[in-house]
Amino acid sequence: MNITKPKRLSPGDTIGIAAPASPPGDPERIRYAIDLVASLGFKVKPGRHIFARDGYLAGRDGMRAADLENLFLDDSVDGIFCIRGGYGASRLLPLLDFDAICAHPKVLMGYSDITALLMGLHACCGLVTFHGQVANHEFSPYTLESFKKLLLNPQPELALAAPPSFESTPGRVEWENRLRVLSPGRVRGPLLGGNLTLVSHLIGTPYLPDLTGAILFLEDVGEATYSIDRMLTQLHLSGTLDKIAGLVFGKFTEIRASEYPQDRVLEEVLAEYATGLGIPALAGMMIGHIDDQAVIPIGCMAELDTDAKTLQLLESAVI
Repeated sequence: MNITKPKRLSPGDTIGIAAPASPPGDPERIRYAIDLVASLGFKVKPGRHIFARDGYLAGRDGMRAADLENLFLDDSVDGIFCIRGGYGASRLLPLLDFDAICAHPKVLMGYSDITALLMGLHACCGLVTFHGQVANHEFSPYTLESFKKLLLNPQPELALAAPPSFESTPGRVEWENRLRVLSPGRVRGPLLGGNLTLVSHLIGTPYLPDLTGAILFLEDVGEATYSIDRMLTQLHLSGTLDKIAGLVFGKFTEIRASEYPQDRVLEEVLAEYATGLGIPALAGMMIGHIDDQAVIPIGCMAELDTDAKTLQLLESAVI
């Protein structure tokens, strides 16, 4: 597939804010998001229906799809940030005019449920999209640095999702952000993935990109270990995992207690799949529902090296 890279962002650019999934619980979070994006040095253009609500959806499907598509087609808008995830982004996929969107490539960023759009747009028109912070969540210094290095001042080779710097001292070593090698090796391939629930949800649809030779990255939140196991089993049974060249696991946060008397250790479950595939796999990278979240370009070439415990971007994600 030929990929299309969006234009890099610059201070003073206009960022559109879309709500393609669920609405924030408090409408003031929308005004907060507008202020937050403006604090990054951008002008802000909210979608027309940004304050709409339909239960757990941020307005009717047609409204949300129209807002997203119109922000792409609007030549005054330079990039699009999604206000939050939740649920509902996949409902928009059959409503979008991918040819029109592809003719107006620009940065689209979000995570969690937004994975459906990030992967769907890449599958349907080769657009490089960005798994990263949503508009109503504060950018930590780590996240802001990742955002700037990838989208404002792009570098041709960039370390992705490495843990924040930590100074070990006698009696004090890193615990919270330890990287764990599940299966050794080094491999190059396009970065594809996102939220595990949404990636498994896209199986059997035209909105899952071809994962042949890909480095697949996965994260999730609020799932029990057996549920994570079940979704990985779905990826395995569908043949999806047989295609990939490498695995990167981000953070699996707020893991629910199992309803079974005895639970399994999540790392053992992840390692089971990695070793069974015989491909390089690394766990614990800064991807997911966390404050220090890295921005990951979907569709760009990268190298996974488990000896160095690194994920290295091999090309600029923007032009």
